Amino acid sequence: MLCNIVVENYALISHLEIDFKKGLTIITGETGAGKSILLGALSLILGKRADTSVLLNKDRKCLVEGTFDITSYGLRDFFNEKGIDYENQSIIRREIAVTGKSRAFINDTPVNLELLTELGNKLIDIHSQHQNLNLSDSVFQMKVIDSYAKNQDLLDSYKLQYLVYKNLQKQYRQMTDEADQAKSELDYLQFQLTQLLDAQLREGEQEELESELEELAHAEEIKTGLSTASSLLQGNEQSVLQQLKDCAVALNRIQKFLREKENLAARIETAYIEIKDLAAATEMLNNQLTHDPARMGQVSERLNLLYTLEKKHRVNTLSELIALRDHLKTKVDEINSYDFNLGEVEKKMKEAETALTDLSDKLNRQREKALKPFEDKITGLLHEVGIPNAGFTIRLEKTNDFNPFGSDKIQFLFSANRNMNLQDIARVASGGEISRLMLCIKSLMSDSSGMPTIIFDEIDTGVSGEIAERVGNIINRMADRMQIINITHLPQVASKGKNHFLVYKSDEDNTTVTRMKLLSPKERHLEIAKMLSGEEVTHAALENARALLGN
Repeated sequence: MLCNIVVENYALISHLEIDFKKGLTIITGETGAGKSILLGALSLILGKRADTSVLLNKDRKCLVEGTFDITSYGLRDFFNEKGIDYENQSIIRREIAVTGKSRAFINDTPVNLELLTELGNKLIDIHSQHQNLNLSDSVFQMKVIDSYAKNQDLLDSYKLQYLVYKNLQKQYRQMTDEADQAKSELDYLQFQLTQLLDAQLREGEQEELESELEELAHAEEIKTGLSTASSLLQGNEQSVLQQLKDCAVALNRIQKFLREKENLAARIETAYIEIKDLAAATEMLNNQLTHDPARMGQVSERLNLLYTLEKKHRVNTLSELIALRDHLKTKVDEINSYDFNLGEVEKKMKEAETALTDLSDKLNRQREKALKPFEDKITGLLHEVGIPNAGFTIRLEKTNDFNPFGSDKIQFLFSANRNMNLQDIARVASGGEISRLMLCIKSLMSDSSGMPTIIFDEIDTGVSGEIAERVGNIINRMADRMQIINITHLPQVASKGKNHFLVYKSDEDNTTVTRMKLLSPKERHLEIAKMLSGEEVTHAALENARALLGN
């Protein structure tokens, strides 16, 4: 339940701190006094967006802080899941800086507005007048029946399965589109891949072929050079090897007469061995090298193929061409596997559809079971709030399509008069009738939904007199089970509360501000009398107020 709220620098509120109790709390005040401002401030800690327009003093930040007793709400797992410290007395705080930046905290842990809204929906239901329009909304109607039928666990299971099913549908459509598009390109891709596979590309081949072609193209020139070198090294008596040999013999003859320690003859011998090896290699290379026009043609043809493929596929190297071949192969393999993969997804879809059908059938049976008791109770409550000839029924139809709530269609049908056909609520119900019907529905939902706190913002609009008294009785009975905060203009309803707050305006330092105070029994007596007769309180109004409070 909401235990306390502190509001600073919001709209017409400079500073306000209010303690709330269990049961029914009444809030009254003249039109324009600021009752809606209080709701606006409360909505900030429930996740509503805001900007600097809410600041009363543009030089100070706005703060709204609410303290909630959540001991019996079973929210410990929720707090743990969200990484927030759990406290039985939990504090939600919202700050709007002068720059417009907003910050939110749960038990001093910073949170985003999405999480704030998620928790707020578990703590408070604010019912404003425009929410009566929800009565004609099929989603709201389905939520009402599911709440009454206690379908939440079953509905949670269905929604998880529904999400799986929708994701599989999306995946199947996407894969089908991709398959259709890819298959239209398959022939072209397969042609390109076949051409590249037939080319039998090998990493490094292009460099090897270019080097070989260079050699073949200059074979005669190379052979002449090698032959000349071989002849100079070892070809005749004046060859390098012969001269080195003669040099070694000459040095050996005189080595003993030389004073130098270095053995020049040995060095010449080493050079001779190296040159001899070089001469042999040159001669062998010369013998191996031949002018081969046929091989030169083969190499040129192979290189032309590689160059043509590179140009065609707009790549610069053989490595890029090989990478493209591998990519095309992967792509073609994927396309060829689409039918198998689509079959697998389709199989999963059918399994999910079977599970959905089972869950939706269970939901349908639960709803059908709840319809008659719900209709009877609503009709009885409508009679109690002054619509004695009311007719109310729910049309539930099973369809072949799945929706987020099953496979059912729902429609609330209503008539306020005898012998009139039941029709859609939006077409036949007046504003006052819609308000009373919504109150009746909320009353039943409060038994089953476990909503901790409901705030009614003039849900009694459009009624008066004895009907207002009956409306007040229903609200009062609801307050036996939960905390109710009711904003009203009706003295018959206001008299039902355990606690009564008055919202009023006052002028301070050339500024009008909204204030709120808890009325004493005497003040409350006078306030209800004013609600009956206006500012000039008559003796009859005081007596009537006393009677209402006595009731």
